[in-house]
Amino acid sequence: MRNYRLELDLQLFSQEKTEQATPKKKDEARKKGQVAKSADLAGSFILLFVFMSFIMLGSYFKQHIMMLFGNLFEDWLLMDLTVGNVLSLFTEITIEMLLILLPVFVIAILVGILGNIVQFGFLLTGEPLKMKLEKVNPINGFKQIFSAKTLVEFLKSVLKLLIVGVLVYLAISKEWERILVLAGLPIQQIFSFTAGLTVKLGIEIGAVLTALALADYFYQRYEHNKSLKMSKQDIKDEHKKSEGDPLIKGRIRERQRRMAFQRMMQEVPNADVIITNPTHFAIALKYDASKMEAPKIIAKGMDHVALRIREIAKENGVVMMENKPLARALYERAEIGDVIPPDLFQAVAEVLAYVYKMKGRVKSS
Repeated sequence: MRNYRLELDLQLFSQEKTEQATPKKKDEARKKGQVAKSADLAGSFILLFVFMSFIMLGSYFKQHIMMLFGNLFEDWLLMDLTVGNVLSLFTEITIEMLLILLPVFVIAILVGILGNIVQFGFLLTGEPLKMKLEKVNPINGFKQIFSAKTLVEFLKSVLKLLIVGVLVYLAISKEWERILVLAGLPIQQIFSFTAGLTVKLGIEIGAVLTALALADYFYQRYEHNKSLKMSKQDIKDEHKKSEGDPLIKGRIRERQRRMAFQRMMQEVPNADVIITNPTHFAIALKYDASKMEAPKIIAKGMDHVALRIREIAKENGVVMMENKPLARALYERAEIGDVIPPDLFQAVAEVLAYVYKMKGRVKSS
């Protein structure tokens, strides 16, 4: 009973996700679009930089806004609309509005892209857009609605609303006396005061929301790393998948060795001579003057492999010669398919000459 409980405890321990994710696991999650990011960071950056652009490009915005409203109140309200000029009037108004909004759009797009790149780098993937049945599962939907993550997001939204409300209240309360006398001021002063207050409030809100978004980003990063954690068994399984099961790899290598052994043994009957040790080594040599520059080793082995080579040679009438130094030198210094080393040409030539003489053949030069 104790042993069973110990095994069960060990299995449970091996399943606990206590290990940091491997680079492969992180890469697979990234390809699926699972990265650490804050949905608020890009938006807060856009808000902050757009309002900062009103300060940097203030003269540009003022010029085009004054041009738009100046033409509207001075010229366009007094002109007679006809079929011919209504299109040109609409075109002029559209162009002026586009010129006013163009810097805002450009800044928003660039800052939005950079805001995401800063968080998780450049990433293009269509995996999150794929249709999955679990996404439309109502049970999963209810689980997400009442999950801890949803509660955290709700609290974050409430906190942001409270902060924005407090900042707006403080900004208006400081300028309340000036706001009360705005009705008696010229339009240009009213516009200047309203624009200045709006830009100042926008930058303050953008800065605070950016700070909250950065804190949220680090929290999301922590949660993402936590969700990717692996158990010891997960790491072992991943290693098996990437490196291959050692048992299967061993079987494959064993099968490859058997196939190589069979091919080598099939070449033994084609040998001209088998040089032996006599029992420890056996090297099969073949030489065809019309195709080879030097004799080639077509099979070799030691101990039981050498014994098998000698048996096949004996069955097929291949000449065997005992030469201990030559057999050891050929076995140690050349592999199957190699030609013999140059310094052994003389010794091998003498052996082959003797074999040809025994067979009644004359070696062609």
